[in-house]
Amino acid sequence: MEWKTVYLLAADALLFTHALFVAFVIFGLVFVFAGKLLSWRWVRNRWFRVSHLIAIGVVVFQSWLGIICPLTTWEMALRERAGDATYPGTFISHWLEALLYYNAPAWVFVLCYTIFGLLVIAGWYWVRPAPFTTRKNHDAT
Repeated sequence: MEWKTVYLLAADALLFTHALFVAFVIFGLVFVFAGKLLSWRWVRNRWFRVSHLIAIGVVVFQSWLGIICPLTTWEMALRERAGDATYPGTFISHWLEALLYYNAPAWVFVLCYTIFGLLVIAGWYWVRPAPFTTRKNHDAT
């Protein structure tokens, strides 16, 4: 396998990982709100909720500081190492990129990420996460 192919596959894998991260952040909040209405207990899982809060927190923090997501930076570096093709990347990467990367002023993203982050915090209070349980507490019940 030639290096260009390896770099493109790695870039596609990073893009897919990025898409999964975005899906986790967006659908995580949707599931928390839906879980409240449908009485899903799993949406109160503390590990899920802390992970979700940290994920959007990182996105909001990066946007406030004007930092480009490292996943984007690494993906673009890999694509650059692969060289430019007439069709940038693969079919999958083309459509994932179209879904993830929009052309808008930076302030639009900062505002959207901040509002979404505030919704996640509101969800934390509206749908309280279950407390962390220790093995000792778990055995006692």
